[in-house]
Amino acid sequence: MTVMKTLLGAAAALTMSSAMVAAEPAIIFDLGGKFDKSFNEAAFNGATRWAQETGGTFKELEMQSEAQREQALRRLAESGANPVVMTGFAFGDVLNTVAPDFPETKFAIIDVDWLDQPNILQVAFTEHEGSYLVGMMAAMASKTNTVGFIGGMDIPLIRKFGCGYAQGVKAVKPDATVIMNMTGTTPAAWNDPVKGSELAKAQKGQGADVIYAAAGGTGLGVLQAAADEGILSIGVDSNQNHLHPGKVLTSMLKRVDNAVYEAFKAGTDLETGKVMVMDLKAEGVGYALDDNNAPLVSAEMKAAVDAAAEKIKAGELKVHDYMSDDTCPAATF
Repeated sequence: MTVMKTLLGAAAALTMSSAMVAAEPAIIFDLGGKFDKSFNEAAFNGATRWAQETGGTFKELEMQSEAQREQALRRLAESGANPVVMTGFAFGDVLNTVAPDFPETKFAIIDVDWLDQPNILQVAFTEHEGSYLVGMMAAMASKTNTVGFIGGMDIPLIRKFGCGYAQGVKAVKPDATVIMNMTGTTPAAWNDPVKGSELAKAQKGQGADVIYAAAGGTGLGVLQAAADEGILSIGVDSNQNHLHPGKVLTSMLKRVDNAVYEAFKAGTDLETGKVMVMDLKAEGVGYALDDNNAPLVSAEMKAAVDAAAEKIKAGELKVHDYMSDDTCPAATF
């Protein structure tokens, strides 16, 4: 079994020998924790896969508060960890401050593309493309002609998910209603399953019979409520189909695991100073199909979605990107 060193807080003591730390990568999980069954857990799975394949070890840190970000990042860099990977846009400003102080350390950050530092690899995903595909599936599965979207923290990135989803819905059923809700405006919105459950029930009350959750840990409440209420849900980031077999229509996969795995695999040879875009063509996003949801996905549904995916990959179909143009033509938040 691989032994992983866990940093329990920003003040954790780091006393590894220089021989060990030189070979060890590190990962910092965002609020919500590594077992959120969504974004952070996907990152953890990528790190774990690397450790299992190589026999290597890695340092890890779970954020407990916003105040920890800079100190935790500095401590990891000072310990000799290399590369250091961060999950989430919220590390962007902190990393921009810290990275110049550690020019020999390679950093990788998920969901950021606006930094200009030679020792940072930025990894961006085309979440709108994957969300478009699951939006198509939602429209085809809906019997009420009304579907829902529940996001976590109200930020442009999550609106990017929602707008892509709505566009996919409308591509199948132009007259469909798409109900859009966000959980909150602070980081607490990522870890509030009770609020997620309440929003899901409210959307069902408005007629929604398929609800897509892009809300981290909050989404677990959405999926649970949907299952309890006899409607379908759509998971996000990780494959969440197994959480409620036969009740989760599909999951929009965001392959954060691959991004972390590749960064760890590259080690100190990680190519930095650029933005790596993980789009549909690069299999950075997609949808999940397995034994848990196969009975819900008809051959017609799969054929239509796969055909759209090929058009997106070929550039024949453009999905609106809220991050480039902060409008949402297919729905209103």
